[in-house]
Parts: sequence; structure tokens; C-alpha cells
Amino acid sequence: TPQMTNKEKLFSYIKSLQSKSVLLLKKRPKTFAFLGIALLGFWFCLPNPLFKDPTSMILDDNKGNLLGARIAEDGQWRFPHNAVLNEKYIKCLVAYEDKRFYYHLGVDPISFVRAFGQNIRNKRVVSGGSTISMQVIRMARKGKNRSIWEKIVEVFQATRMELTYSKKSILALYASNAPFGGNVVGIDAASWRYYGKNPNLLSWGEAATLAVLPNSPSLVRPGKNQKTLLDKRNRLLDNLLASKIIDATTCELSKTEPLPDKPHNLPSLAPHLLERAFMELCRGKKDAITRVQTSIDANLQQQVNDVLKNRHLYLNSNGIHNIAAVVFDVEKNEVLAYCGNVVGAGQEHGEMVDVVKAPRSSGSILKPILYTLMHQEGLISSNALISDVPTQMGGYRPVNYFETYDGVIPARRALVRSLNVPFIRMLGQLGLEKFHYWLKKIGLSTINQSADYYGMPLVLGGAETTLWDITSTYASMARTVNHFQTSNGGYYSDDFEKPKYIFKNAAKKTQKPSKQPFMLDAAAVYLALDAMQHVERPTSTGDWEAFQGSQRIAWKTGTSFGFRDAWAIGVTPKYAVGIWVGNADGEGRPELIGVSAAAPILFDIFNLLPSTNWFDAPYDAMLQLPVCRNSGYRPSEGCDVDTVWTTKEALKMNKCSYHQVLHLDQNEANQVTDACLEPALMHHKSWFVLPPLEEFYYKSKNPNYISPPPFKSGCGNMDTQNPMQLIYPRVQAQLYIPVDLDGQKGKVVFRATHREENSIIYWSIDGEVVGETKTFHTLELAPSVGKHRLVLVDVKGNRLEQGFELLSK
Repeated sequence: TPQMTNKEKLFSYIKSLQSKSVLLLKKRPKTFAFLGIALLGFWFCLPNPLFKDPTSMILDDNKGNLLGARIAEDGQWRFPHNAVLNEKYIKCLVAYEDKRFYYHLGVDPISFVRAFGQNIRNKRVVSGGSTISMQVIRMARKGKNRSIWEKIVEVFQATRMELTYSKKSILALYASNAPFGGNVVGIDAASWRYYGKNPNLLSWGEAATLAVLPNSPSLVRPGKNQKTLLDKRNRLLDNLLASKIIDATTCELSKTEPLPDKPHNLPSLAPHLLERAFMELCRGKKDAITRVQTSIDANLQQQVNDVLKNRHLYLNSNGIHNIAAVVFDVEKNEVLAYCGNVVGAGQEHGEMVDVVKAPRSSGSILKPILYTLMHQEGLISSNALISDVPTQMGGYRPVNYFETYDGVIPARRALVRSLNVPFIRMLGQLGLEKFHYWLKKIGLSTINQSADYYGMPLVLGGAETTLWDITSTYASMARTVNHFQTSNGGYYSDDFEKPKYIFKNAAKKTQKPSKQPFMLDAAAVYLALDAMQHVERPTSTGDWEAFQGSQRIAWKTGTSFGFRDAWAIGVTPKYAVGIWVGNADGEGRPELIGVSAAAPILFDIFNLLPSTNWFDAPYDAMLQLPVCRNSGYRPSEGCDVDTVWTTKEALKMNKCSYHQVLHLDQNEANQVTDACLEPALMHHKSWFVLPPLEEFYYKSKNPNYISPPPFKSGCGNMDTQNPMQLIYPRVQAQLYIPVDLDGQKGKVVFRATHREENSIIYWSIDGEVVGETKTFHTLELAPSVGKHRLVLVDVKGNRLEQGFELLSK
């Protein structure tokens, strides 16, 4: 009624419709049932998903640029679906394929009428009148015959698709699945294959070319029927001009653009990372990830590839074929460059082997970790003296480079020069089991045998590690020091997590830092990193020289036994770089030395990176400890005291055992006892005294060292330490009879040292005197095969006994 409100009128109309519907349903139930079934069939007629074809594995850099692609399982270059299209391509596609695309619901009646007329006039099918939506359905229903029934199915499904998908989504489905000739499917693959560029960068001429290709890709494609393709493209450009989508200048310039002649090779900047991502994220997985945006910096990746390629030219001539490198962002814990192997090594030399994750002998690359643990346990300061003499531990005899020794050397210098014997001594002090435990704890995944299996060589290359693991460990050590400063003296539980190569926007840390380290102590790590910036290398003459770099880098090299692996790892507060050089098949080469084969590559790569400041010292985790100036241990009586920054645990460090109070005569020329001089007349003096063997080697490098004076004749020797020490053979040694060049049996060289320079030593084997020596205590002997007892006696009656066994070949 006129008095009813609009709302009341609406409710009244709906009620009337309900009544009529109920009445009609009672009269025509079968009709309603048929309509319901038809409606359900229409609603569920669309496949979900529309496309199930396998796609290529795609790797992008941190800005979305293509790093590489892996062909799909069906042999097609079909990139994963991309919902974002180039606007130029969209306008070209709509203008060419479906001008009324935005105004119909999947079917264009005008196009149908036009196509019907064309087919009648030509007495054959020359046009199908299909819309873009219908073409999407046809591509999804691949392999179906082009019949009237199929056309009806396309109409229904295209109309149904329009009710669910937006116009933008339908265009993206078309662009991702349209054929572009050969084994190229989709606009992304076509843009890279035909123009070598990201589809977002297509010009008008390029977009127009790719818009006309799917119309007949088997007949018209780059390199085939170029004249026909050119005509199609130019007609489309003219239509764009007529529609005022482009101006006349753009049209003419676009027509001058050349057509692609043949497909381009896709970028292959990180092939080994592509394969790794495929194996970890895609292969055999139901929820496979086929497009991965990585943290890789494409420009840096290319530069690192170039560095490796240039160095390979030199190394290859020496029979060294493989190089691997990684660059990590320390703070973000992301991979910036990943080179699993140098391009150009060749299949015969394992070019496709990803050495970044391959277990290789570690060489000396683990020494900084042991040095860190020694500080963390409070066993040393940086200046603490470590014995550096010929050593044998449990049947293992480590040797230094050139087999030279310093007698004793500060721990810091031992790391700087990467001396083997001092680190075996430190490992013995820390404990093999403890070192083994920590290597596993900090993430060296290849340490999978027991500590006894590796033995003492564990720190010198007796175990395997990967470039990924060890570079990650160095980066974690740097991150621990960084975070200690930024968190106001705290530690984060994820500081020792492995780096990520999948790009994620870095979020600020929300976890509360702990005041106790989850892994390594920041002060101990800092002391190791600080020492590592002063690495020295040996010269051909056996001397040592500092390695000069353009920026401050904490770095370490390593060389495996048999010269099979050369390592160089370096870190700054911002970056960690890892280098491995060698042969994938394990062949050793004399030139495979870390400092000469790998270190130059390390510094070449650091020169590509921005310079950074040095680490801030974590003083809140450190203390200034009084130490003996000469020995680096806590002061004992008579020490000249100095102070060093070290860990708080160093309060537990041993006191200096090298300083002794000597009782001297009035001229301080001899040591005396109360048997020959009254105590009131004695001079008491603190003296830096090394054991005889350490003194023997130390004096050769330190001429200022003064041995303690001898005991005065007639006083008796109250020295509790034997002044003699055997250099060779070591305790319970097993020796082989040497053979001279002429094939005759040679002699074994026995060698000893005595603190008193001109003392005489009498030598006997099995109770038979075999000789005497003075000053230079070396004797050549040829004992019989078997076990023997060697006895040394000096003129003062000091006695030294040691067993050895002589073996035949």
C-alpha cells in the first residue's frame, strides 16, 4: 500500500516470492530438481586447481632478480605462477586477444558472431571467437579435441571461472600457461628465453611480440617465420596507436626493435645453490617450493664468480681444478654469495660437485676454536708460554712447518703462526674429549665419530668439516661478540644457528638476552679474533713474515695432510668469507697450501665488500689480570709483573713455574748451597729458567736468554731438575733402520741437550759405553734390531735412562 515504507515493501515482496516458489515447487518438483542439479554441476564444473603441470625450480636474488632455473620435470621451461604482470604486456594482450575482456563474463557474443561469419565466408575454421577466459580453460584442458562439445564446455567453465576469479587473476593464469614456442611456457620463461630479462622490464615492442606469439606458437616464433612474426607485431602496435594506448613516436620506435633470433641461456649465477634448494625444498615433497627468493646479492655473486674464475686460470695450470666460496652477512645470518664450485673446472674434474657442503679434511682451521676454549676455561692468557719442542703423545708425533721449534712460545704467537706442536700441547691440557664435545656443540655436523677415533690429530686436520659449517662457526663467533655489545652484555640462543639462504625481512630480536653464554664466551672469542688479524706466513727460508691486508680481518688458513685441501676463513664484524681450494677427487698437489692457494682469494673477495670497523672489546666480560711478564701466567715469587686483558676465568690459571729463586755466590757466577757457602753470604736472585729441552730450542731463537749459572765445584748439585734431556729418540720410540743412497744400512742419529754448555755426556746402550760428547751432543749409532736401554751420564753424575726399539723394514 502507499503507506508502507520501502523496507516493509521489500519484506512483503520477498514473502510473496516465497509463497509463489513453494506453490511452483509443489506443482513442478522435477523441474526444480533438474535446475538444482544443473546449478550444482555448473558451480562445481571448474577444476581446482586449474593447472597441475610441473614447474621449473626458480632461484631469485634478494631483489627478485633471476639467479637460475631448473627445467620442469616434463622438459618444459615453465616458471611458477606469477600474479604480477607487466602493464605493457597486459595492454598488448587484451588488445590482441580480447578487446572486450573487461566487459564480458567469459563469453563474448560479438566475437562469436564475427567468428561464425568469417568461418562461413572462408568455408573453414579461421576464427574461434574464444575469449582470454576460454583460452585459459582450453589450456587447462590440454589434449582435448577442438569440437563443438568442447567449445560448449569452455563456455560453461569460462563463465564459471569469471564468477570466482578476478580479471587480473585470469590474465595472470593465461600469461603463466600460454605456449610461446618450443618448450617455452608462460610469459616469465618467454621473457628470459627470448629477451634475457625480467618480464617487468619489457619494452612496448617486446611486449607486443610476446603478446602475439601464443596465437600460433608452433608456426611463428623467434628464429622461424620472422617476416610473419614481424607483421603480426607491427599490426598490434598500430592498433595500440589507434586506440591511443601509445603515441606515434613510441609506435615507430617500437617497430624498429629487432625480433629475437634464438633463445637465450637462462642466468646461472648460483647453480650449486639452485641444486641444493631443489633437493631441500622441492624434490619428493608434496608441498614443494618451486620459486625461492634467496638472500643472495646477485651483483656480489657475479663478482665472486669472476674472482674464482680468474684465480682458476692460474691454479688450473698447477693441477688444481676446484674452488668453492661463501660469503655470509654476520648480523643477519644470511648467505650473500654461494659458489659451490668454480665455473670452468669441467665435468671431468667434478665441476657440478657442491664442495660447500662436502666433508673435507680440516687442516689447521679448527685451531682458533681450541684457542678460544683454552681462554674460556681459564687455562691461558694470550701471553702464556706453551712448550714448542719435538713431542710425542700416545704414539702421535706432531711436527711444525719446516720441522723447526721455538722451545716455548706465547699462545697468541702460536695461533698467529699456526704452530702444530703448541696446539697439540694445548689440546692435551684442555682434554681431547672436551674439545670433541665442543666441536659438536657449536655445529660441526661432520664430527660424528668418537673422540678416540680422531685422537690428538683432531685439531690438526684429523677430522672432516664442510665449508658451510666452519664458515658458519666463524660467523657465529663474530656475531657473539657483536651481540654482547648491542645487548649490553648478553647472549642470544640463536647466535650459533646455521645461516639461511631463503630471503626474509630481518626482524628485530624480541628474545631477552641471557647473561650467561649459550655457547662460547664473548671475551674468549674476542681474544681469538684479535690474534687472528695478525696472521703470519712462513717464507721459503723458514722465517716468518706478517701478511699485510688493506683492512682488519680475523682470518685463518689450513692445509690438510697430503696437500689435498687448502682453506682460508675470514671474518669482520659485518661479513664472513670462506674459501676452499683443491681437487674434488681428493688428489693432492704440492701447491695446495692454505696461505698461498686460498688466502689470496679470501682477500680478493673482501676487497669487494665494504670496509667495516673492528670488533668492540667486550670489557664487561674481561678483567685486567696481573701476569708474569716473561711467562704470561699468574705471578709467582720473583716475577716481573705485567697486566693483560683476559677472561674472568683466567683467575684460575696456574702460577708461573718458570721463575726460580737461585742461590748464587758473591760474584753471581755460580749456584751454591749451604754445603759450601754460608747462607748470609749468598745472593738470592729470581731467574727465568726453562727446562733443558725447551732451553735448547729457545736459545737458538732468543740469544738474550741467559741460562742459570752452574753449581760451584764442591757444592753438590741440589737442582731438582735433571740438566740433561734427550731430544731424539723420544720416550719408548720405535725406530726404523735408515738406508743410505747406496743401499747400505745407515745409522740412527741420537741427540741430547745439556744445560751446562761445556759439560761432557757419556753414552751407553744396554750397559755398553758407545761414546761421549761435549758441547754438541749428537751421536750416530747402529744398534741391532730389537729393544734397547739408552743411558746418559754427565760428569756430575746426573743420569738419564730411556728405552727404545729398533725395527727392521
